[in-house]
This record gives sequence, C-alpha cells and structure tokens, in this order.
Amino acid sequence: MRSIMNRNSSASRATRIIVQVTAVLVAAALVGCKTTPYPPAPQSAATPDYLYKIGPLDSVNVVVWRNPELSTSVPVRPDGKITAPLIEDLPALGKDSTTLARDIEKALSRYIRDPVVTVIVTGFNGPYPEQIRVVGEAQKPQALPYRQGMTVLDVMIAVGGLTDFADGNNASIMRTSEGGRQYSVRLKDLVKRGDISANVDVKPGDILLVPQAWF
Repeated sequence: MRSIMNRNSSASRATRIIVQVTAVLVAAALVGCKTTPYPPAPQSAATPDYLYKIGPLDSVNVVVWRNPELSTSVPVRPDGKITAPLIEDLPALGKDSTTLARDIEKALSRYIRDPVVTVIVTGFNGPYPEQIRVVGEAQKPQALPYRQGMTVLDVMIAVGGLTDFADGNNASIMRTSEGGRQYSVRLKDLVKRGDISANVDVKPGDILLVPQAWF
C-alpha cells in the first residue's frame, strides 16, 4: 500500500512539474511573439538618383524622328527583349529608357542614316529584383512595381491592408539591397491606428513579411 501511495505521489509531483514547465514555455512564447529581434526600419530610405529600369511585360513606345513607319508601341517579352520594325530580339530588361533609345539607334543605323530615337515607357512593372513583394497576412499578397518615394503606407493601401489574423506590429522588411537585412515595422499602428510615425520608406526589392498573430 505504501509503495502504491509513493508511486501516486511521485506521479502527482511529475504532473505538477510538467504543468509548470508548460506554463513557462507558453508564457515565453507569448512574450516572444510580442517582440521582434530586428531593429526599426529607417524612416527615410529613398534614393534620390533612382532611375526606373524596364521590366518584363512593360510596354515601350518607340518614336523614330522623321520615320513614322518605324515608330511603334511594343511589349517587353517575358525574356526581357523587344521586337520592332527592323529590330529583332533587342534586350531591354534592366535598362532605362535613354539607354534603350541609344541601343535602338545603333541597331537602326544599319538601315537609316543618323536615326534619332525616343523611348517612352508605359505599363510599368519593373524588373523582378526591384519589385516590392508582400507575403503573409495581407488582404492581397502580391508583387508591386517600385515607385520613387514609395512608403510602407503606399504598399499597404495597394494590398488592401491587413487581415484579421495579422500580427501587424511584428511585421518586418527584408531588404535585398542590403544583403537580406531585416527591419521591424509597426503595421498595426500605421494601418489600424493611423500612427503616421510608423510610416517608413521602402527600397527596390524589399520584401514585406506580415506574420500571423498568436491567440
């Protein structure tokens, strides 16, 4: 009988220890969910001399002075090249409009004398490495073309805000232009509470990570 009672007492103590340890682990997990290991994102990060680079599925208007038959509007193919009158498979991906215009002039110079070309980009998508990507608990996770002066608030408006399950103040930005360094952002304060001090610039190639809240 005494042996049975000792075993029951030992089992009871073990149960209490397990419950206590579990409570500590849960508490630690909850505390961890309320903090972020990343430093706050710099409020200003825009690059003043940024030039838009042409991306796949952009459209470009090619205007050849005094040669209207060679002027046309063409899409940038998924492989990053364009095809226009007298021009086949000319790379356009990652170039600004001025650089592409000079390349077209060089290609046309084999057929006409001293061509003068202007390129106007429309239908902006940008090259994939420069797009802003939003993943996780956003209403419409997607990739967005970067625009000069773009902020986290602009990004959140474009994706429709946060879901009901988002842990907005534990979100982070992965900055590919800085080797994947991550910064914390307070999306809940910004979107739900209108705290403009939580708004920060984004940079080309940023990935906005919005985790799910723990309940």
